[in-house]
Amino acid sequence: MNRKDRLYALMERLRDGELHTAEAMAQDLGVSVRTIYRDMEVLAASGVPVEGARGYGYTARAAVTLPPLNLTDAELDALHIALAALGASDLEEHAAAARSLAAKIEAVLPEEAGQPAAPFGFATDAFAGAARGFAHMPTIRAAIRARQKLRVVLAGQPHDIRPLLLDYWGRVWTCVCWDERDGAFSRFALDRIEGLAPLPGLFVDEPGKRLSDWQTLGKPSQG
Repeated sequence: MNRKDRLYALMERLRDGELHTAEAMAQDLGVSVRTIYRDMEVLAASGVPVEGARGYGYTARAAVTLPPLNLTDAELDALHIALAALGASDLEEHAAAARSLAAKIEAVLPEEAGQPAAPFGFATDAFAGAARGFAHMPTIRAAIRARQKLRVVLAGQPHDIRPLLLDYWGRVWTCVCWDERDGAFSRFALDRIEGLAPLPGLFVDEPGKRLSDWQTLGKPSQG
């Protein structure tokens, strides 16, 4: 497992809000405890709300929820695209505008004592390429609304899926789906998509394959 996939796997584990020791995570992922310590530092620097310490364990508090704003889905997507893509660009004027917009958003976020501020919308290190997945968001969003099956290529392998949810957590956009090939729920980061195409077939809710069934399971596999 490469570093980026390992970080995604750690994020999935921390989502449950439980306390996880570095020793247990290291054993499950086949790496050293020191590697887990470094990974926790990377996740925290990337904006994932990691809490804990060496020798104690790690968890992730609930992601910050913005107060109600009059934004459409398209406007929300554009906001993330602007901050992620322009904030780290070489075009200083656009980068400055993205930082200014991020500061305005941070000004209305809840404040928690003792927690360092994490710039909204900016990813660092292993997640810096997350903006690549934005191009697929309109197709996936439309398919969720229309209940249309998609064929997605991940790591060179095609998967016919029923897209169920677009989720943003820890500075990464992911898609929750029912994988027809594997016969199981899966979650994958949008920047891992190598190919994406709508399929002619639509799907209807079936017991065991619905979003509510995934939410009941609580711990879906990561694609």
